[in-house]
Amino acid sequence: MNKTCVKAQVLEHNKIANDVLELILSVPEIAIMTNPGQFVHIRLHDTFDPLLRRPFSIADCNAAKGTLTLIYRVVGRGTAIMTRLKPGDWLDCMGPLGQGFTLNGKRPLLVGGGMGLAPLIMLARTFCSQPATLLMGGRNEQELFWTEIFAGACPNIHITTDDGSVGHRGFTVDLLPELLSAENFDMIYACGPHAMLKGVAEISARHNVPCQVSLEEFMACGVGACLSCTCADSTGGKRHKVCTDGPVFWAGEVAW
Repeated sequence: MNKTCVKAQVLEHNKIANDVLELILSVPEIAIMTNPGQFVHIRLHDTFDPLLRRPFSIADCNAAKGTLTLIYRVVGRGTAIMTRLKPGDWLDCMGPLGQGFTLNGKRPLLVGGGMGLAPLIMLARTFCSQPATLLMGGRNEQELFWTEIFAGACPNIHITTDDGSVGHRGFTVDLLPELLSAENFDMIYACGPHAMLKGVAEISARHNVPCQVSLEEFMACGVGACLSCTCADSTGGKRHKVCTDGPVFWAGEVAW
């Protein structure tokens, strides 16, 4: 796995929803190597506060321009400090890290919930010659700012909200059996909360549709040394390192 640790310059930093920001970085050394589903590990340049790096899914990448796009929610001290970044500032950026998606779907269905939609953006754009269908969910209409982001890449978008403020009322997986019965999808790509991924894995198995899942775990080192992000293998024989064996796994590899 090729990776590098370099300085990345902030080009844009925009608020796109309540407590959600889009960070666009100039980092050509990483952009040219990035595949959908990978992530970067960053820390604020010239500071060790916070001490540990933070992992962020790569939401989008433009190799020609040398840019990466990260979309993150402010959830703690580290991300709160990040909100102060402005164009021209620098970050210490390590990546691209992890194993990304296997791009062998001809009739792909993307399933995302909450901030788990971020790593599916680049994936959706990759399927431009065979547009993907997207099933997306959130707690309410305010959380589904993603619709405009995906509109150009996914002509067919199905929406669920917990409160029914837009789309189908219920959880993301509630619509999945109906979609799998109605259309001949040959691959599911999913990212979101663990409970959602467990449901997607079970439903895809019942419908005999291969499924890849991108796991979200706390990470310290990001390179497989600290073992803080492991998950159980479905056979019970070992534990996977999410940062290096994943974050993308075949659904059948993971013990749910």
